[in-house]
Amino acid sequence: MAGGRPWASPNRVAAWLVGIAVLAFLLYVPQYYEATTVNRYTTAIFIGIAAMGLNILTGYNGQVSIGHGAFFALGGYTSALLMRDAGWPFLATVPIAALVCFVVGALVGFPALRVKGLYLALVTLGLAVVFPDVARKFVNSTDGFFDHNGEPGTVQLSIREHLAPPFWHDWFADPIADRLRDWIGARDQWAYYCALFLGLLLLLGVWLISRSRFGRALIAVRDHEAAAATVGIDLARVKVAAFALSALYAGVAGSLAVMINRSASVTKQEVFQDSIFFLVAVVIGGTATVVGPMIGAFILVFVQEWLDESDWLSDLLDDQRARLASPALFGIALILAMYVLPDGLVGGSRRLLRRLKRRRPVSEAAVT
Repeated sequence: MAGGRPWASPNRVAAWLVGIAVLAFLLYVPQYYEATTVNRYTTAIFIGIAAMGLNILTGYNGQVSIGHGAFFALGGYTSALLMRDAGWPFLATVPIAALVCFVVGALVGFPALRVKGLYLALVTLGLAVVFPDVARKFVNSTDGFFDHNGEPGTVQLSIREHLAPPFWHDWFADPIADRLRDWIGARDQWAYYCALFLGLLLLLGVWLISRSRFGRALIAVRDHEAAAATVGIDLARVKVAAFALSALYAGVAGSLAVMINRSASVTKQEVFQDSIFFLVAVVIGGTATVVGPMIGAFILVFVQEWLDESDWLSDLLDDQRARLASPALFGIALILAMYVLPDGLVGGSRRLLRRLKRRRPVSEAAVT
């Protein structure tokens, strides 16, 4: 017993067993699926990372943001430029992209201290609208983001020069290189394992935050700012830190997206769509939960894939109408899911378990 809770309760044991089984499955995904499916898993992971960061801000701290697609794009640009222009390996660019987004997130967090709720959402929406224009201004003035073989504002990357696993190179010692080439020799496998490693690391970060003094401060500020201030919590410091951390997660996710897309680019539509996608993943999975945003991201990616590739929709409608109906059905499914599970999949599961626990003693007493 610790703090009145058994360390090996049935629920905890079941959660650990499920987690181990899921991890074992994820480790072997690239060995059993083709590259297209592996890339979808990678996409779900980096969307989940961005959603986990947004959950720190929105779920734990109560600040609503619909502009995190800008941090996502900024992280992608940072990694892409370091790989293309400085010749850095991918993994070396991730901490820099995370740091850049952390600093920018903190700077955005300061003016956001004076607003909350809908007004804060509008401020972050403004960030999503302004960022692509700022990026293009930089393109036009310095040519820094311009690729002469592509569109303005796009950084194109070479698979062999920029995105290849390190053991593709001659300097990587044998026989270790041979074994690694057999296991994760393809680019899609390398990108997947990078995403999985970073996803697990950042998931651990959220878990530690949720159980720390800082995590309790986030929740206290979310639930009642005045009461939190009276017990000595620095509201400004907590809010800015939440913004900075959430931006850091989005920046890492943007770096991983570059591995799949082989380029970094930004438009207003992309930034806004990504921002909404991250927020929906948080809501579907469960706000203020550790694994909820990642679960929500997997649900969104694979449900959308199923709707896009299902034959039954094309059988009912012509191709043009089927393409229009697919996102509409996707939106309806999301609305129904939020209606049935208003606190998300993880929150709904917890509520169901609590109900079963309350009924069990009653049924046992009736038997005796």
